[in-house]
Amino acid sequence: MSRLRDIPLSVLDLAPVTTATDARASLRHTRELARHVERLGYRRFWLAEHHNMPGIASSSPAILIGHVADATTTLRVGSGGVMLPNHPPLVVAEQFGTLTALHPGRIDLGIGRAPGTDQRTARALRRTEGPLSVDDFPQQLAELIGYFEGTETLAAVPAEGNKPPVWLLGSSGYSAQVAGALGLPFAFAHHFSAENTIPALRLYRERFRPSDVLAEPYAMVCASVIIADTDEHAEWIAGPQALSFLRLRQNRPGPLATPQEAADYPYTEFDRLIVRERLSTQVVGGPETAREQLGQLLADTAADELMVTTMVADQEDRLRSYELLAELADLSRSSERVKTEVEV
Repeated sequence: MSRLRDIPLSVLDLAPVTTATDARASLRHTRELARHVERLGYRRFWLAEHHNMPGIASSSPAILIGHVADATTTLRVGSGGVMLPNHPPLVVAEQFGTLTALHPGRIDLGIGRAPGTDQRTARALRRTEGPLSVDDFPQQLAELIGYFEGTETLAAVPAEGNKPPVWLLGSSGYSAQVAGALGLPFAFAHHFSAENTIPALRLYRERFRPSDVLAEPYAMVCASVIIADTDEHAEWIAGPQALSFLRLRQNRPGPLATPQEAADYPYTEFDRLIVRERLSTQVVGGPETAREQLGQLLADTAADELMVTTMVADQEDRLRSYELLAELADLSRSSERVKTEVEV
């Protein structure tokens, strides 16, 4: 039995906006996807925070979390994540205290320390022209948790008594060490920082200290996964996501292209090198190819949970990819799966 059948599967969604749709349609697709993966047996559904990105409608995770939680019944819904430097901790505590009060036992609060956007947009979010820094992240995190636990002088109503599980997100070793020191679950962004995955997970496990939350480390790996009925179709529908990454590298972000638009793009040789390197860190293929690649990823990382993000232009292709992954993992056996002893 492969480890894919032994661990929970979850979803990270960015509400992609394509050249053939608009933001309104992408938000409808997010709700549809959440209902779809809930029926399939996925554990959690997280929403990202990105700003000033024409191809991503997920800029307000707290609002989207409430929307998705209202549309589902058993799925854990959370942030992947809230970029804490962009927000006053008091506001985040109030938002997620409200969400937890409305949907008890179903909300996750994933926290990141990066802005999730460019410097100009980060300044607009923070309403300051001063130098931007994430050095005060530990203090911000402590303040945020303090509102939930009632140790701050201000009352963040209704946060106290409605604390969701707090995760730290990371794409390098910094958050891994903080998560380990605090005894918190850790989610690593393998989908855009594959070279740092193994070192960061090693740091997390080495620095882990048991806490009231976790007795042992709990690591989730988020991977880009595109599965289709054949290798050829998977490679075809993966083209737009690779092109989006290239355009982001060129500081020219835009809506997600169609597969034909991606195929017709005038790539230079250097562009093609970047695309090949990008695709080499992703899981792309038919069921058997995906099974092999995922098995290797899980063997390398020893992940306790796998989170998947699937950026394709056509909604039916996206739904089918998650369906095929559920079949590979045999999620229909979800009620028999081993449960963790803590709520993560």
